[in-house]
Amino acid sequence: ADLPELPPCNFKPDEYKGMSKGQMMEIRRQNCNPVTMKITYYKKPMFIHQGHMQWLWDVDGRRYLDLFAGVATVSLGHCHPKVTAAAQKQLKTLWHTTNIYVHPTLHEYCEKLASYLPDPLKVIYLTNSGSEANDLAMLMARLHTGNFDIITFRGSYHGGTQQTMGLTSNMPYKYPIATSSGCTHTMCPDVFRGPWGGSHCRDSPVQTIRDCSCAQGCCKAINIAFIHTNLCIITVTKIIFFDPTGHCMASEQYIGQLKETFATSVPSRIAGFFAEPIQGMGGAVQYPKNYLKEAYKLVRERGGICIADEVQTGFGRTGSHFWGFQGHEVIPDMVTMAKGIGNGFPIGAVVTTPEIAASFGKAYHFNTFGGSPIACAVASSVLDTIKEDGIQQNSHNVGTYLLTELAKLRDQHEIIGDVRGKGLQIGVEMVTDKVSRSPLSPEAMSEIFEDIKDMGVLIGKGGVYGQTFRIQPPMCITKEDVDFFLAVFNKAINNYVDRK
Repeated sequence: ADLPELPPCNFKPDEYKGMSKGQMMEIRRQNCNPVTMKITYYKKPMFIHQGHMQWLWDVDGRRYLDLFAGVATVSLGHCHPKVTAAAQKQLKTLWHTTNIYVHPTLHEYCEKLASYLPDPLKVIYLTNSGSEANDLAMLMARLHTGNFDIITFRGSYHGGTQQTMGLTSNMPYKYPIATSSGCTHTMCPDVFRGPWGGSHCRDSPVQTIRDCSCAQGCCKAINIAFIHTNLCIITVTKIIFFDPTGHCMASEQYIGQLKETFATSVPSRIAGFFAEPIQGMGGAVQYPKNYLKEAYKLVRERGGICIADEVQTGFGRTGSHFWGFQGHEVIPDMVTMAKGIGNGFPIGAVVTTPEIAASFGKAYHFNTFGGSPIACAVASSVLDTIKEDGIQQNSHNVGTYLLTELAKLRDQHEIIGDVRGKGLQIGVEMVTDKVSRSPLSPEAMSEIFEDIKDMGVLIGKGGVYGQTFRIQPPMCITKEDVDFFLAVFNKAINNYVDRK
């Protein structure tokens, strides 16, 4: 009763006349792989019937504000009219052919996609998913360099194939079997949870609550324990260092950890380095400014290529740039993408340089569905619609507003430890208290998560400990939608605190 009403929506969904919820759950238990039940969100699961733009309706006709977009996939909005029209048009012309024939839709799309990337990133291979794109990128990196070892961050997620599970560094997604060998995980330069960081480190409208006396962009804060052995007393003192040269000292400390990885865990020559510009499944983790610049330099000195995983950050989601890597002022040797590339239609891509692509010609590689006419028509319409609808600018404007308003809630609630991100790639890290920064328990996260859903909003979860709420909505959302979510989120936090 004390919440605002859902923002208005003119769309009227069809009446649901399908199988019952009980029937669906029985089939899910009996005929779907058990892992499907394991990943089902909510104690009272969602039964989705229809979608339109930022809205979803369940089988009972209830409307929800979707702020997770099918895991950052529905970039423009559910069943966007322009994209739907492009798919329908192509369905009447040609459903399927492969790369063994030349068809215009693929070539028109590849030329268009290449125009959005800086030189020399102009050679494209189309896949069906992000996992497949990253799997292929690993192969190409090894073929081109003649080396084997690949480095990525702890907490990363790069896919679910047996190869990419080696890249992934997140326990719930690891099986007790041998996955891809030659994958090494270095410390994630997380300026909130990691040992170094301060209030000027991130390229974000919202910085951490950690103290920092450095000039903007140049900081390091560390805890040093002084132990008095006779009295068995441990005193923890925070020491702030200022670097007058203008270097970000947090970045330098994390680069030091990368150098340690080079010195201890990999051969002198490596194949590559994977990094999401902002971690997705890891909880929207951001790195210190200039970290990737130095990391790319070190990787290339060791013969490796640098791969930007843009599966979640690409296509204008960060607002300030079309690609997440552009916010770090770097140009990778290879870019992988999926999810938002097709607004929900399965398509992915690996984009690289002519030189690296030439190494892939050492054998045949065939993908039956990669670059299908329907996928290319849909993806081409996505690029056009991003431009026509001002989607990237909306992501910047609405995302910045959401981030700054969430930061106000962070300052009000002890259990909101960090708010971070850019555009509409946002994470809210929940803690037991701001001093310890200990992750809020999975049980507490689930309580809040369920409450938010029951009040009409869908968001996601992530982080190494499942402690981060992920907000990655269709990029068509409005400030009115944001205000409704903020009221819901604040109410859910208060509800949890009152129950506690």
